[in-house]
Order: sequence, then structure tokens, then C-alpha cells
Amino acid sequence: MVVDDSAFMRKVISDQINKIPNLSVCVTARSGEDALHKLNKVKPDLITLDIEMTGMNGLETLEKIKTEFDIPVIMLSSHSGEEMTITCLEKGAMDFVEKPANLSDIEESFTLELGSKIKSIVPSVEVKPVMKQVSDNKGKAFPTQIKAIVIGASTGGPKALMQLIKCIPESLKIPIFIVQHMPKGFTKSFSNRLNQEASVEVVEATHGEMIRPGVVYVAPGDYHMRIDGRTIQLSEEEKIHSVRPAVDPLFHSASKVYGKHLVGVILTGMGSDGADGMKVISENGGFNIAQNRETSVVYGMPRRAAELGVVDEVLSLDMIGTKIDWMIRVKQ
Repeated sequence: MVVDDSAFMRKVISDQINKIPNLSVCVTARSGEDALHKLNKVKPDLITLDIEMTGMNGLETLEKIKTEFDIPVIMLSSHSGEEMTITCLEKGAMDFVEKPANLSDIEESFTLELGSKIKSIVPSVEVKPVMKQVSDNKGKAFPTQIKAIVIGASTGGPKALMQLIKCIPESLKIPIFIVQHMPKGFTKSFSNRLNQEASVEVVEATHGEMIRPGVVYVAPGDYHMRIDGRTIQLSEEEKIHSVRPAVDPLFHSASKVYGKHLVGVILTGMGSDGADGMKVISENGGFNIAQNRETSVVYGMPRRAAELGVVDEVLSLDMIGTKIDWMIRVKQ
């Protein structure tokens, strides 16, 4: 189902989805109210929902959908709707796609991003493979002291990170670095939202700044983030795994700096980003934790890391939060 108050946008989005193999638009809706009415008759596998609509806006519509139906939702957002987009992710939206700036000449990347996100979320389109969760490092001892934590996430990550950030105690004395796949501009709103929920300081990272203990740094959209000694380095070099920021550059660089005193965490997300970085963390003596299949929106990134045999613990999202709280109180 495509929901948008613009007839032109409904056609544009529908045309793009219908171009994607194995996907088709079964119904469109001109408003939130219209969508809710039609959902009583039609049950789509997924809904794309515009953020900014007249009448019932995207957030209000999402809340109604989540109350009455168990259907995944992807938000379509513009930069003017950044704050509401972050709230929608917190309220249960699976992911979001940035609306194309030039509707008369839609780039292929928009269609590819929309298609890959739909396919990663809808089970009937892409069946999640069954895989035994194993690790070559099973039984590896947890570091006697940790000096930094690095976290990577993609689809489903904003909501997961919102939950984890509340688990970080005020006694945090080490830096925490986060890469969440998210476009430029949205990461500022996201870091501000995390900061409101956290008991510690959360900031969007800036190039060349000195790393401060007890601070959580979020990589800004459209920049890879690396750790270089005591500073943060940002770069606009080529995308890695088709994304920027990517998790791997952070994990690689942090492992060089913190070695065996580093803990890597990989959360829900599609693709393989972070797996190679976890391999480096493991080779340098660090400790790796992956979110389990049951609590992941998309079990792609954690699965790939587990397949490489470099994950030391596979935990539910709740247990990852408990583990982070414990390691900060006991091991920093």
C-alpha cells in the first residue's frame, strides 16, 4: 500500500515499486483516514507512508496502524520532516527512505534503496535463512578492562539504539561510538533524540574533535567515521557496502586504537556491513556481541558476522542492554 496525499507522488512511488521484480502496489490511499479505511478490506505485506500529509499526518497514521494492524511500515521522508521521522522510527516504523529531491528525474538509487528495504522487511519477498548461531570464539574470556564500545546498526537500528541508550549508566567513563545507516541531516535529529533519552551526553561527531570520556558519538550521515588516536576523523570517500557512514571503517580503526580493550556490538540490519570489522576486532583480541535473530527486525548484519565465526556472544536486545550496563559498571 502506498499512502500519500499527493496524487502525483502516489503515481511516482507506485511506478518505482512496480518496476522492482516480485513487487507490486496492490492499493493506494490519499490520506491517513483513507488508508485506515482500506486496511479493513485489503491486507498488504507492507505500507509506504508519507510523513507530511494534510489531515492525519504520517505519525498519527502510523500510531493508528500499529494499534490496529500488524503490518510493517516504511516512512517516506523529506528533510523538513526529520524530527517526525525519528519519532516514527521510535514508534514502530521499520525504516524510512528519503524522498527524491527532483521528482522529474528520479535517480536509480532511490528505486534500489526502496526495493532493498522492502525486500529485507517483507518475509514473503525474501525468506530469512535458517542458520545455527555458532562462533569459533565460544568461551572466549571477556576483557578484564574495556576502553571503548563500538556499535553498528541499520534497518531497525534507531528503535534498538533508543532502547540501548537508556541502559547506559551515568558512571560512563569511556567513549562509545555509533554508526547507524542514515542520510545526512537525519543523524543530527537522531543524536539529539538519543541525548534526550540518555543519562549521558550523546552528540553527532565532528571532524577532528578530541575524544572525550563518557560521551556517545554518532557518525553523521554521508560521512565515514574513524578513530585516529585521540581524535575522530570523518571522510566523504566512496561508499562502502553502498552506504556512508559504514560500520566497517569505525570497527577497523577503533580496533587499531583500543585492541583487546574494545567491545564491538552489531545490531539489526540488512547486508553484511560490520562483519569484516568484527573479524578485525576479534583478531586484535577484542570482544564481539551480536543481536539475535528473534529480536532483530532484519537478521542480516548479525547473521553475517556470526557466519564468519567472530561473534563471542549472541544476545537478545534486552540482554545486550543489560550487558552494556554491566560492562560499564564493572569493566571500564
